Amino acid sequence: MTADLHTHSRFSDGTQSPAELLAEAAASGLSAVGLTDHDTTAGWHAGACAAAAEGIGLVRGMEVSCRWEGISVHMLCYLHEPEGAEITATITAAREARVVRSRTIVERIAEDHPVSWADVLEIAGPEATIGRPHIADALVRAGVVPDRTAAFADLLASRGRYYVPLPVISPLDAVRMIHEAGGAAVFAHPRASARGMVVPMRGMREIIEAGLDGLEVDHRDNPPDERVRLRRLAQESGLLVTGSSDYHGAGKPNRLGEHTTARDQLMRLIERTDGVPALGV
Repeated sequence: MTADLHTHSRFSDGTQSPAELLAEAAASGLSAVGLTDHDTTAGWHAGACAAAAEGIGLVRGMEVSCRWEGISVHMLCYLHEPEGAEITATITAAREARVVRSRTIVERIAEDHPVSWADVLEIAGPEATIGRPHIADALVRAGVVPDRTAAFADLLASRGRYYVPLPVISPLDAVRMIHEAGGAAVFAHPRASARGMVVPMRGMREIIEAGLDGLEVDHRDNPPDERVRLRRLAQESGLLVTGSSDYHGAGKPNRLGEHTTARDQLMRLIERTDGVPALGV
């Protein structure tokens, strides 16, 4: 089995529908895919229908935005039951805050560059969780920057003049809420230093002690030497290890299936959950 457990659809900041994503995954030879849109489960139903049609396994999840002592943390939440869960109410509030924040960023950029909120809405579509990647795409379309990477390196940088902070939860609270909803919590790309500051070992151990289930080790943004350290930490702490592409369609250079999760690790993840079932796995 080859499973890519971290992908995004148009319901967050990917460029494909769940059906297009699952069709590409099946065509590429993957056995299972984790659909993990940012702070939303809105693509789950479409993903389940597409997975059944394509004959490919689906691990339903989402990527939860967190912050530890000012440092960004992305927590992958797998197979939780969203109905009536605290994590659902929390991410709903986060999405609403994200829209306000995104609109403020656009208003600031629009003072200097030809981009508008209407441009961002047109690109994102009516169902997406709007965020900075959609603003980046609007800037690309307007010819202000050549691609998303350039947009995040300058105009959308967290230390730039247009940046607006986003209120997010602690990863310790995220782990607790994910478990209460029957899900498993995996720390996404924990050593992705090219994106900004990473959580130091003290914070890593705090999150592990809070009940973290696993580490996303094999990811292009974790440097090779850091993957060795993460694998050792996972072994010492009894954590499962995942590998993923963090695929966004045409939005990023990441390629579907460029890193995958071993079958035994996927089974360990599923065994830790009692929310929604994995489909076709």
